[in-house]
Parts: sequence; structure tokens; C-alpha cells
Amino acid sequence: MRKYLLDEHVGKSLSKGLRARYPEIVVWRIGDPTAPPIGTLDPEILIWCEARGFSLVTNNRDSMPDHLRDHLAAGRHIPGIFTISPSMSIGETIEELALIWGAALPDEYADQINYLPLR
Repeated sequence: MRKYLLDEHVGKSLSKGLRARYPEIVVWRIGDPTAPPIGTLDPEILIWCEARGFSLVTNNRDSMPDHLRDHLAAGRHIPGIFTISPSMSIGETIEELALIWGAALPDEYADQINYLPLR
């Protein structure tokens, strides 16, 4: 089952909203007690996600493609990266992530960045 790790720059309201509306979805955020600490570098976050089977949710459109390319070039993998759109409301983003969680095949988004909304 897909699990999400939210980047520290993604608003806390997204994690709170996802947890409240869909408590069955595992949602952690950078800085949570069980997640990497705030300030963890992106390459380390990708390794953490790979080791624990989490898909990363981020708003980093600038450097994340380069980090993913380097991660894959090192022979590593990741369940997926979802980049949120600043034009989407929190509610729309929650529904999009819930749809992916419920409908996606386990490896459907592996080793790639997908930009929300998917449609």
C-alpha cells in the first residue's frame, strides 16, 4: 500500500487534511518524530523513501528532477515522487493523492516524478 512522505516545504494543512479525511492512508511529514528531521537534504530524503517504501510529495520543481536522476544513476529506486501544483487547492490535492493511493498499481509511479493533477 502506498505511503506518503510530505516535504517540509509542503504546508502542514495538507498532512492534517489527508490524515483527517483518509485516516487509513499513512502520511508522514519531514520533521515528524518518525520521519527525517527538518533540514534533511533531498538526496538523503530519496534514500529514506526508498528504504521505507514511501512516495515523496513535494513542491520542489527546480532541483528534484536532478536529484532523482542522480538517485537512479546510482542504481537506486523510489516508489514515486508527486509534485503538487500551486494552482490546486488543498482539497483538490488531498483528493488527487487519495485517488492515487486507492487506484494505482504498486509500481505504477516507481522511479518517476509525476506532476499533480495527473489528469
